Amino acid sequence: MAKKRTAAASKSESSGGGVDIKPEWKIENVVATVSIELEQPGEKIDLNQIARKYTDCEYNPERFPGLVMRVEDPKATILIFSTGKMVVTGLRQASEAETVVNNVINKMKKAKVNIKSEPEITIQNIVASGDLHTSIDLNEAAIIMENAMYEPEVFPGLIYRMQEPKTVFLIFSTGRIVCTGGKTKEIVGEAIEKLVQQVKDYGVAGDQGDIEGGDDFDFI
Repeated sequence: MAKKRTAAASKSESSGGGVDIKPEWKIENVVATVSIELEQPGEKIDLNQIARKYTDCEYNPERFPGLVMRVEDPKATILIFSTGKMVVTGLRQASEAETVVNNVINKMKKAKVNIKSEPEITIQNIVASGDLHTSIDLNEAAIIMENAMYEPEVFPGLIYRMQEPKTVFLIFSTGRIVCTGGKTKEIVGEAIEKLVQQVKDYGVAGDQGDIEGGDDFDFI
């Protein structure tokens, strides 16, 4: 493995290391969890009551234990459980979570749900897609990069688990990427900047002229 890294370092000096990579990326989804405390200890939320009051809700406990509520402006989907736990998905900005949750709380109060305290909101995951605007030699990257896995017969992208900041990337030969696991926009940006430096240092980056065929996925 050490010999391979040395070879890769030499390669980066003559090829990938000189590639000017200017990535573009955007947030596709923000996932947040919410916890609310009810007035009475051990009290359960009557999800049927909420579902009867609002047309933007779906509740089928035989198929799924939570109520599904869809809201607009900002657009999001909320899973509400009788325990007072919620999951918010579909946001494009982490800052939108508080607005969405407050709107949902107001709806719940109008449905006679007795809420004792302010909701506790935690951003769990940010999913971003992007383009490095350079081809990536995935076979070489899988050998050189630690915590990388590439099985093209199973999935066309390389899975790379970055340790710091702790994120997971899907990397495609066209330079398209998906980043998951970041909890803030700043962490996502830091991870992408680090990835750019790594593919340059390891010499696995080409240029636009090296890209063959179409995009693996149309993310942006």
